[in-house]
Amino acid sequence: MKILFVHQNFPGQFPHLAPALAVRGHQVLALTDEKNQRASPVSTVRYKTPEPVQASPFGRSYATHAERGYLAARGARALRDRHGFTPDVIIGHTGWGETLFLREIWPDAKLLVYAELLYRTRGQDVGFDPELQDTSDEVRMMAVARSAHLIQGIVQADAAISPTRYQADSFPPELRAKITVIHDGIDTARVCPNPQASLTLPNGQVLRAGDEVLTYVSRSLEPYRGFHIFMRALPEILAARPRAQVVVIGAEGVSYGSVPKEGGSWKARMLAELGDCLDLSRVHFLGRVAYPDYLSLIQLARVHCYLTYPFVLSWSLTETMAAGGYIVASDTEPVRELIRDGENGRLVPFFDVAALSAALIRGLAGDPDAGRLRGAARQTILDGYDLHRHSLPRQIAWVESHAPIG
Repeated sequence: MKILFVHQNFPGQFPHLAPALAVRGHQVLALTDEKNQRASPVSTVRYKTPEPVQASPFGRSYATHAERGYLAARGARALRDRHGFTPDVIIGHTGWGETLFLREIWPDAKLLVYAELLYRTRGQDVGFDPELQDTSDEVRMMAVARSAHLIQGIVQADAAISPTRYQADSFPPELRAKITVIHDGIDTARVCPNPQASLTLPNGQVLRAGDEVLTYVSRSLEPYRGFHIFMRALPEILAARPRAQVVVIGAEGVSYGSVPKEGGSWKARMLAELGDCLDLSRVHFLGRVAYPDYLSLIQLARVHCYLTYPFVLSWSLTETMAAGGYIVASDTEPVRELIRDGENGRLVPFFDVAALSAALIRGLAGDPDAGRLRGAARQTILDGYDLHRHSLPRQIAWVESHAPIG
């Protein structure tokens, strides 16, 4: 087949699938944003980066994504008209609108999409955190407005894929029927326990497996990933465990949600709130780090904390499980799909700072069940989320099942 991937940050969710399809003899090409600097595993062509769109707050999301969709379609038209390229299958991500108009360029191609999450006005992230979130009618209306291009994207598609059941179930039944749940996959040969793991901190201190290290990882330090709850738990933890070191990975901006109302970053806000209650000599903020350093950190951690609103599940959870991590996580729906309390990790209510502190202290002190929980966490990934044994073969079969007949 001729297969076209469309993703503004390619390879995005497809770093393994695209080259694997090429190895199987398919002609694979990717269409991406001209400013995308990520290395591509397959041949790539680019479309023009869209300019900011002027529109009302409720129309801005669709207008922005429709503009990107138009520019992606214009790039696709050039592929068709100037180079004679007509794909049998198009694989794209609905999140940025790039697939919206591709049917008009190639009406006979099968359109497969990655359906990451559909926003909801109730029962997910909107209104989950009353301390920090606006719960007005307008906020819920905005969630409806931000869903328009996602719904259109999956309505147009022949089939869709989601990485977790929770994410697939965010779509209504009439759309859910199109979605197959296949996780992106974890390379468990690379992401595995390593009793020799170590990491040198910026201050020269060396952390090693077996040390009393608590880790927290997020793309950005923000409430969607429970950063405020984690920070509030630290004073009690540091007081109870005087040898503990806390290592935090994540940028100071926001990936989801919004910045504090007073401006600045959530890190600055929480440091101001906690003041002298926090021993910063033992709390190390590393920002974003290279992948090998991140991997070493989750391998050496005695306890890993993962918190999230009801939202997209983070790779840091599944990778820490694959590394045999002892995990204390929020008892929220996306987490419960992977973590079972007392079986392969510990769950605590998202907003219960005291319970979180107690659970993390228990892990740092040496939970007698730690070995069993670590082994079970890794086994969970091996049994259902392993890249080469489960995810990639299923993804390939899913794509190839949509090959044109004849």
